[in-house]
Amino acid sequence: MEDIKKSAAEFLNLIKKSRRGKFKIYIGMSAGVGKTYRMLQEAHSLLRNGIDVKIGYVETHNRAETHALLDGLPIIPRRNLFYKGKELEEMDLEAIINLRPEVVIVDELAHTNIEGSKNEKRWQDVWDILDAGINVISAVNIQHIESLNDEVKSITGVEVKERIPDTVLAQADEVVNIDLTTDELIHRLKEGKIYDSTKIASALKNFFQNEHILQLRELALKEVASQVQRKVESEVLITKNVRKEKFMACISSNEKTAKVVIRKTARLANYYNSKWFVLYVQTSKESAERIALDKQRHLINNFKLATELGAEIIKVESNQVVQTIMEQSEERGITTLCIGKPYVSLFHIILSTGIFNRLLKKMETSQMDLVILS
Repeated sequence: MEDIKKSAAEFLNLIKKSRRGKFKIYIGMSAGVGKTYRMLQEAHSLLRNGIDVKIGYVETHNRAETHALLDGLPIIPRRNLFYKGKELEEMDLEAIINLRPEVVIVDELAHTNIEGSKNEKRWQDVWDILDAGINVISAVNIQHIESLNDEVKSITGVEVKERIPDTVLAQADEVVNIDLTTDELIHRLKEGKIYDSTKIASALKNFFQNEHILQLRELALKEVASQVQRKVESEVLITKNVRKEKFMACISSNEKTAKVVIRKTARLANYYNSKWFVLYVQTSKESAERIALDKQRHLINNFKLATELGAEIIKVESNQVVQTIMEQSEERGITTLCIGKPYVSLFHIILSTGIFNRLLKKMETSQMDLVILS
């Protein structure tokens, strides 16, 4: 009976997947590379070929060249909401689903919706549109990807608040990089094609520094390359006997360290297109009755982050930390364990138990790797 239920569920998932809309994302290293411009060019091309395409939401940022491309394209009016005494505009999700165009253009994928909207984030709106069988073309900058948050902050000195989970990119049918050289981007900025004249000097001193752009450009190129690799591995028959990677991030209740380990493990799993887990071993010192409230809150937030990045959470109550790590790794066929730097309490626990050599031995015989993340 269980087999019948499982088979029926799998078939139902196939049906849903076939009815779901196709999802294309334009990605770029920064504002001003031309993502919105390219989406609107594609919309015109689709329209000329008889495709029912509509503009669900586009933000031109008053760029004349981009704004001009809106002429001749059918636009779904935005809905008006009152928030804190102000009238604001938001994408009309309900109207898009009711009109059911073949393709809808939705800009600013990482946008946070106004309070009172159906969904908190625009990418969740896109999920609803796709589930309705409507194809979506959208755009996002590389700095808005969740697992790259720490890396982008170290490059630019700015923590980006609006972010999308990596799973959004992973489920896109097509990811296209809109690339410009550093000189071309800075030239566009100086010509006033990105920001108005009052903001140019500040932008050149901060975000639009040559080394910042180069590093962000590298991140964008790597991201798209990994998406292509994932598509090849999932859709092209590979006859070679290649080891299928499985990652496990071992975290403690330390908020900052755990967050770094989670994000970096997510990047590794994303690169290898592999399943990954987050393991938290709860010792008696951190039982529900004894753990500090702030640590409990940090754990919950980190579990939420890991889930958004596509991890499966494993929480085990045990005082035998290393033994539990070994057991959970073996049970799930983990190929790579990821832990924090040596100063992390978890690493000290491993060293102090005297089982560290056994752990290494176990990994050697099972071809498991240990990655210590900075």
